[in-house]
Amino acid sequence: MTATADRPELVEDVENRLRLVGRDVRRAMLDAIPDGEPVQWLYAPMREYPMRPSKALRPALCLSSGRSFGADSSALTGIAVAIELLHNAFLVHDDIADGSEMRRGRPTLTASYGTAAALNAGDALAIVASQVLRRATRQLDRSLAEQVMAEFDTMALRTLEGQATEVGWQLDNVENLTPSDYLDLIMHKTCWYTTIYPLRVGALVGSNGTAELAPMIRFGFHFGAAFQIRDDLLNLIGEEKTYGKEILGDLYEGKRTLTLVHLMDVARGKDRAVLRHYLRCDRADRDEAMVHKVRSLMDDYGSIAFTREYAEGILVVAEEYFEQAFAGARQGPDLDFLRALVPYVWARRR
Repeated sequence: MTATADRPELVEDVENRLRLVGRDVRRAMLDAIPDGEPVQWLYAPMREYPMRPSKALRPALCLSSGRSFGADSSALTGIAVAIELLHNAFLVHDDIADGSEMRRGRPTLTASYGTAAALNAGDALAIVASQVLRRATRQLDRSLAEQVMAEFDTMALRTLEGQATEVGWQLDNVENLTPSDYLDLIMHKTCWYTTIYPLRVGALVGSNGTAELAPMIRFGFHFGAAFQIRDDLLNLIGEEKTYGKEILGDLYEGKRTLTLVHLMDVARGKDRAVLRHYLRCDRADRDEAMVHKVRSLMDDYGSIAFTREYAEGILVVAEEYFEQAFAGARQGPDLDFLRALVPYVWARRR
């Protein structure tokens, strides 16, 4: 698991490949967004997030998974672009729900255009994603196209279920959570559309429907869980310039990350009272002193260390499931890239 972290040249190779994928996908996303009126109130805001450099993990997973099972890039590109467009739509809506101020190193759409314009832009990005997907599946045979579309719908619904659960935990001030609850949340909120769907649909198209897809869920879940936990940690320990989002933003929002779930379980006495008061507050009532106190408690109670160790264990399992998921894949640069992504998840800084 530590191989990539200990070999910076591999980290650089992975990030170079992600940058190339991101460049091509950004161009395709922008090409898919209409140019007509109303530009300043709809189409210009829609272009904001797709124009900003991103990790491009989702399209990279789809393209490499598909090619490793035998597909040409031409059969996968539209699907990969649709995934990334939907991702951007989700980000717009996430930033509205969370009251976030920064996205990819720049102000969120809400901060720049207001809530109403941001909502419209997010809705429109989701519609364009569906248009791109429908066009992309026309070159597939009917049965395979229907499978790809059905998987897309399932992925979107699972993601929204996860988002609703996360919001519900905050609305109802749910406290008695466990790591298993957190993993169930991110299975829906993160894994289906970040890792499971891109991997599965790539294998589906690449194998013309013959690949065994069940192992992709097991691998995609563990890989996606490690990805999300790393993201949660970077929000606590990362540098804002590199990370591209508001550091400690999750704490201001009261998100039940794995680190916070652990702290909620182990804090005692006055510290637990401080934590319960923090959880009952709205974001607007959580000032800097309160947030930094909770962040300090995470160090005092070993919650940061617990989160690291937990994620490292998940990555070990992900490595084992990788071999099962790609047992029928072709050896080559795409499979090598996918294999390197597992330890890279833990080495990344953004």
